[in-house]
Amino acid sequence: MNDETSSPEIASLKNQVAFLKLAIIVIGGTLVSYLYYQQHILGKDVAAVKPQALPVIQAFQQNYASAENFKAQLANYATTHPDFQPILKKYGWNPPTAPAPNPAPAKK
Repeated sequence: MNDETSSPEIASLKNQVAFLKLAIIVIGGTLVSYLYYQQHILGKDVAAVKPQALPVIQAFQQNYASAENFKAQLANYATTHPDFQPILKKYGWNPPTAPAPNPAPAKK
């Protein structure tokens, strides 16, 4: 486009677009700087808490097998005692239901 045929509206739009580009660059740079600062601060917090959390994590890993064994025992108990199943359902756990007992063959 020729500058001689440019209207003042087009020049104004060009200036506005240039200003908006600059504003996006400034806002983006500010956001990146803020996120870097937050990452730096949270990294320090994690490093400070990590020694305290390691014993808890290790205890959980050691007791995980026991918890799974207990869960399996609860499931077995619930299958043999149908009156216990509503208690488990109350807490959001649906163990398998007990199979229907086979009726004894009729005596002749």
